[in-house]
Amino acid sequence: MFKPEKWIGKKACVLGLGKSGRSAAELLASRGFSVLISEEAPVAHANRLSFVPGIEVETGGHSSRVFECDFWIKSPGIFPKNPVLLEAKKRGIPVFSELEVALAFMPSKVRVFAVTGTNGKTTTTALLGEVLKEDALRQKKGRQVFVCGNIGSPVSLCASQVKSGDDVVIEVSSYQLEDSTYFRPNIACVLNITPDHLDHHGGMKGYIKAKGRVFKWQREKDVLVLNGADTVCAEFSEKAKSTVLAFSTHPKHLLKSDVFFDGDELIFSEGYQIRPPKLKGIHNIENAMTAALMALSAGVSADTIQTVFSRFQEMEHRIEQFAYHRGVIYVNDSKATNLDSTITALKSFEKCRNIWLILGGRDKGASYEVLRPYLQEYCKKVLTIGESMDKIEQELKGYPVIRCGTLEQAVATAMKGGIKGDVVLLSPACSSFDQFKDFEERGRVFKRLVNAYVFKDRVEGDKK
Repeated sequence: MFKPEKWIGKKACVLGLGKSGRSAAELLASRGFSVLISEEAPVAHANRLSFVPGIEVETGGHSSRVFECDFWIKSPGIFPKNPVLLEAKKRGIPVFSELEVALAFMPSKVRVFAVTGTNGKTTTTALLGEVLKEDALRQKKGRQVFVCGNIGSPVSLCASQVKSGDDVVIEVSSYQLEDSTYFRPNIACVLNITPDHLDHHGGMKGYIKAKGRVFKWQREKDVLVLNGADTVCAEFSEKAKSTVLAFSTHPKHLLKSDVFFDGDELIFSEGYQIRPPKLKGIHNIENAMTAALMALSAGVSADTIQTVFSRFQEMEHRIEQFAYHRGVIYVNDSKATNLDSTITALKSFEKCRNIWLILGGRDKGASYEVLRPYLQEYCKKVLTIGESMDKIEQELKGYPVIRCGTLEQAVATAMKGGIKGDVVLLSPACSSFDQFKDFEERGRVFKRLVNAYVFKDRVEGDKK
């Protein structure tokens, strides 16, 4: 557990110069700590931080200076078996997460909401954040709501602004959780657990263990919302010391559900009826259930929740229909970085075998064979891109797969072959880091490529 007062006068090493690392370093420096940021890769913008009082920066490798620091903060994306990290632990240097360091600098009377799971985190976090903001507006007590974590702003960036009585809603990844030596959210949820980041966590067991840390330090008066139809979540319910609430859209569930969907409204055990947001897919019904249960547990009225749900809009890169040309629909689901989220995207369409599925990127260790029954029902062609092409083609042997290599070639192939009634769906089931900065850039490039082709086709069509 990170206690700032214990480390006063000591030197910190922040491992990694990503958004979280920079924010953690600036937070520590603002509180009087001496900080060394050590980044393995050469970084062009590192000089900017060198001028921040209290911060030194080294890039292009980790020098022996890192071992002169008294404690470390590890950026979430750094591989747990990184040699320099293993050496630090061998020497007994305490390693903390950016998440717990940031929370340690917040006032004690702050409500912390944590959203985790394999899929649906960002939508649920955004929904919950908007509901709490609407509630704060209605209460008129000066309470602020900060939405941070994987959804955008690092938790460290919010820490200095949070005051007593505020709410902090955090989208928490397995990377952040695995490094936390103490994390106790007042209200937490686990949306679902399916294979993801297996390369990073050393397998499914390590991934589940990391996710389980979201409730590990909760107490009886805290709340944990779980997916009642998820096997791992059912196991979590047996270990939790907190009050467990469950949701499910499945007729068969393992935990007694506190809410169900009647096809039109969410019906809660307390008798509340709330219409869910108009978002595509049954998975978004579950996201709404979770956000509502968390909000109700925090004392928010059903009327406030309904107000927000009624106006909530589809989020970018999440089964986002953005173009329609010559009878073909174009859908950006770049956020689908694992197989389960791609299956979810496919299931949001009719079983017409009319989907051109763009698949691939950096592989995360799971088998693409689980896609076979869904491809048979939903897809016309699979267009492969990125590093994982060979593995995808091998595991989907016998299915019509077209090797494209790049997103540009995949778009060109789909636009040339697509006919009226088809759907071109980018839902890669892989991370984006082989060809793009992140899934957002991948999604934006996809939309730009499609829109450019549409523009060109219309202009050339007008000339004929």
